[in-house]
Amino acid sequence: MSEWLKSYRENHADFDHPSGIDALGSNPFVAFSTWFDEAATAHEKEANAFVLSTLGPDARISSRILYLKELQDQAFVFYTNYLSHKGQDISRQEKVAMLFFWPGLMRQIRIEGRVQAIDAAISDAYFASRPRESQIGAWASEQSTILPTRSLLIERFEHFDQRFPNEVPRPPHWGGYALHPEYFEFWQGQPSRLHDRKSFCLKDGIWETNLLHP
Repeated sequence: MSEWLKSYRENHADFDHPSGIDALGSNPFVAFSTWFDEAATAHEKEANAFVLSTLGPDARISSRILYLKELQDQAFVFYTNYLSHKGQDISRQEKVAMLFFWPGLMRQIRIEGRVQAIDAAISDAYFASRPRESQIGAWASEQSTILPTRSLLIERFEHFDQRFPNEVPRPPHWGGYALHPEYFEFWQGQPSRLHDRKSFCLKDGIWETNLLHP
């Protein structure tokens, strides 16, 4: 495997999409929306999926895939279990990073900032829009804790399915977070590893932009 990895590389020589870096403008939220819409139009699979990285109490970084659900008031909104590994990390350290990657377009966007729980009413509204199975699953899963057997999870699912035969209320331990960005970096793959990179850094309320070496 190691020998195969040494020789495996993508030179992007056949990449036929325009870079788009020069057209990003000075507003990173508009730039993100433009690239996101282009990813969705290009049928990138699960274009709203992103990697969320958090910092644990022992300075250990953890990463996992989540889904962006809304861009609201210049904040990126996602939902999860507040008692999960990531939820506990966030409760101790609000600084996090998210990463979007769209391989078909050879683009990625890094976003760093501070995250806070959103208003309960917004979480209630989103939870009510979820499929019933997902709602029951939010009650059944004690996310990130040890699961002795999968049958126990099924039993818990069936228990809450019976407990809530009609409307399923939002669990108090489940809801949304909003990431308020302080840094963006847009990356566009180019041949010969001469990739395009552009950063947006928030300083005194103003977004400072720079091109970066690949």
